[in-house]
Amino acid sequence: MEMNRNFLIAMALSILILVGWQYLVISPRMDEQQVRTETAQTEGSLQTPQTPAGTSQESLTAPSGRESVVGSPNLPAGATRAEVLAAGNRVPIDTPELTGSINLQGARLDDLRLKHYHETVDDTSPTIVLLSPEQLPDGYFAEYGLIQPGSGQLVGANTQWQAEAGATLTPDTPVTLTATTENGLTVRRQISVDPNFMFTYEDTVENTGDAAIEVSPYGRIARYSKPEHAAAYVLFEGLLGVFGEEGLDEVSYSTIEDDGRLTQPKSSGGGWLGITDKYWATALVPQDGQDFQSQFLYRTGERPHYQTEFVSDPISVAPGASANILNRTFAGAKEVDKINAYEEELNIRQFGQLIDWGWFYFITKPMFTALDYIYKLVGNFGVAILIVTVFLKLLFFPLANKSYKSMARMKTIQPKVMELRERFKDDRQKQQQEMMKLYREEKINPAAGCWPILIQIPVFFALYKVLYVTIEMRHAPFFGWIQDLAAPDPTSIFNLFGLIPIELPHILMIGVWPILMGITMFVQMRLNPTPPDPTQAMIFTWMPVVFTFMLAAFPAGLVIYWTWNNTLSIIQQSVIMKRNGAKIELFDNLRGMFKRKEKPSQG
Repeated sequence: MEMNRNFLIAMALSILILVGWQYLVISPRMDEQQVRTETAQTEGSLQTPQTPAGTSQESLTAPSGRESVVGSPNLPAGATRAEVLAAGNRVPIDTPELTGSINLQGARLDDLRLKHYHETVDDTSPTIVLLSPEQLPDGYFAEYGLIQPGSGQLVGANTQWQAEAGATLTPDTPVTLTATTENGLTVRRQISVDPNFMFTYEDTVENTGDAAIEVSPYGRIARYSKPEHAAAYVLFEGLLGVFGEEGLDEVSYSTIEDDGRLTQPKSSGGGWLGITDKYWATALVPQDGQDFQSQFLYRTGERPHYQTEFVSDPISVAPGASANILNRTFAGAKEVDKINAYEEELNIRQFGQLIDWGWFYFITKPMFTALDYIYKLVGNFGVAILIVTVFLKLLFFPLANKSYKSMARMKTIQPKVMELRERFKDDRQKQQQEMMKLYREEKINPAAGCWPILIQIPVFFALYKVLYVTIEMRHAPFFGWIQDLAAPDPTSIFNLFGLIPIELPHILMIGVWPILMGITMFVQMRLNPTPPDPTQAMIFTWMPVVFTFMLAAFPAGLVIYWTWNNTLSIIQQSVIMKRNGAKIELFDNLRGMFKRKEKPSQG
């Protein structure tokens, strides 16, 4: 049948995309990246840094004459995080979302943990470490400073800041740091933090000398390791920023490793820049209304690292006068509501693009909005997926209804179709002409049966993107054994769903929900007559099995959606077939599968 041919083409393309994407691209690259990350960490643990980030090569924030050595305490190779933190003077950070400290050497934000996010679904597992001191293999920090154009660094990595004794940074208690330079500048820096993830730096630069001084504020983020998901094509991780009217620019780790340095156009309309992971990010937001130049860097040498940095236009400070500078740093989880609120309330241009909605954002963002809205009503993202699936069914009901009606009418004319096939079996062209004529007379679209599948494909990918990149879905439970909708079903039929305590290879992790999905897909396909062509019949028989193994590696939330969607489709198709007088082939097809075929008679 023409309908089966079109259906097979659509499904073959879908399988090719899904299998190729998941198994041939994402999984191998993620495995490779994990090995590379572990190797880098092992090698890095044998080294201690001798220079600060950004001093091994010329850069915007390191003009000729800037200091080149960090005056950090001498630490043994392989020093632990606790030893590194204990070696310096620090101001504690304690907010509803964050805990950590600011290093008074350089006023670096280099110690930060996320209180409400854990490494695993177990709430007793360690909390997520976002920022770490430069001395550690996974060093990752942000800092602000001042340079004097043509001369060197005035306030930077080596600056020893002073803080009030017992000071702790909280949303209610900002901290004030002070530093004095050799040429007569006194800098008072007030650091405040909101209840979420935004730090505000307000510098008052006072010139106590006899001559005017020009100062240029700068900021940088440096990172010594890559995230484990950096090679996954389904999302972006790397260096990014928005630079005035130029809009968002994304540079992957591999690209900056090849290029070494990428200078951005000068920004005169606001913007931001930083480094993003799958769920977390650190970003600098220069003072609004102040022009700045920025660039992305990959520094080679004893300790290769990635860096984003900017330097603002010079500000002249007359003798006895002062200048005020305000910069911000975002460091935390990429929660959609909070990111959007920062964009709107702080007027940060396109800050919502810190979350990678992908090219099809016009589908993925509404999908998330719907899921998040229903989640806030019902308190469970899994239930929200089920409800959104029902709404999608209602939205596409007219098209699906028309499709199923056409399929039902196709069944009623099967005797006529078989008669035409037999009559013109030696003339394929005439056979096709007569069949199309029959379809027109009966007002049937033979391709209508493809629409339910084709409609489902963009919804499938949109939901996959939402489950994969939004932190709201991370560790979001459903019911029973599904404690993370963004991760695959953890059970497997091959160890009797956990009764046999054995480790299984990835390909054999076929859980309960993938099996249920395969069963519903099998039932849905058996509602239709078995194709007369043996090859088509074999494909129809094995397709649910292929999809079961394939989707087992996908997020459980996606498999739950597919299973529920199949169930609704089975009900809808059965009702429409019955109303149109078409026979429901399910039980006949099932009996036919187990019925012993008669052997051809021997002549």
